Amino acid sequence: MITREIQLAAQITGAPALDNFTVATTEVDGEVLVRTDQVGLAATYLELMRADCTIPVPAWQPGQRVGVAAIGTVIRSASPELAAGDLVQSMTGWSEYSAGPAAQYVKLDPIADPGYYLGQGPTAYYGMADVAGVGEGDVVFVSGAAGGIGSLAGQIAKCLGAARVIGSAGSPAKVDYLVNELGYDAAFDYHDGSAVDRLRELAPEGISVFFDVVGGEQYQAALQTARPGARFALCGSLSSQLGDAAERFPKPDHAAAQARGVELLPFSCYHTPDQIAAWREHFSAWLDEGRFVYPQTVVKGGIEDVPQAFLSLLQGSYRGNVSVRLS
Repeated sequence: MITREIQLAAQITGAPALDNFTVATTEVDGEVLVRTDQVGLAATYLELMRADCTIPVPAWQPGQRVGVAAIGTVIRSASPELAAGDLVQSMTGWSEYSAGPAAQYVKLDPIADPGYYLGQGPTAYYGMADVAGVGEGDVVFVSGAAGGIGSLAGQIAKCLGAARVIGSAGSPAKVDYLVNELGYDAAFDYHDGSAVDRLRELAPEGISVFFDVVGGEQYQAALQTARPGARFALCGSLSSQLGDAAERFPKPDHAAAQARGVELLPFSCYHTPDQIAAWREHFSAWLDEGRFVYPQTVVKGGIEDVPQAFLSLLQGSYRGNVSVRLS
């Protein structure tokens, strides 16, 4: 089968641009042939495209297909495990078709919106429930709360019993979205004055949990408003994503944290079967109970439109989990 895919034209050394990607034609063949219906986008993909990638997995090389999570429909199968018409998930990336051994694909239950399967729920759940250990009475602050991870993390905290959840976002519209649609107790625009002043206003007794995907000023503000014994689940540093490796992932100030009695908990989620299962179990229950909203933006277009959608995600143009539905 001849297919089109998005390949890395050149590894990223500064700000990402369309010139870093190319649409290539290639042939795929294998035990199972799948038509890609929808691909997921995540800001963490950017790190895998860099020449100085700091994630402990192989970075993508020029000429290599990029992207990770995809869902699609089986077109042809020589395996008894999968049949034509089955909905499957894979880590085959940004291509119109993929092929390979049956073990590469996970059969999914058909649902009204299969885009649910492409969200960043495993990361949000693992960080909030297992790393931060959120429970009854916690006052939680989530930075980058309107993004794919943050929009889920705040809701997870509420479902786990947090007394108050506060979020930050980059526009008044996103602040309104957090409070009126996602159930955050309070939120603020980080462009609107000092983050530490806003946190002191919204959490006068201090925060006990910080879920951070931004870093920078918001990390410092959380540190200044943290209660003794607060837990900081550190997921990323998007505020400095265009710097060199040291700037993109600055080492947290352990001395300052220790002085305030704060526990720093940097983490990565590798979407292991156990992590995925834990998320789906709780997500399904909370959704059925009407306690959860799945925030997502679905962009429609061809495979050639995926790089621009990815760049728009990095620029903060979307809310929630972002995917491209291929047409």
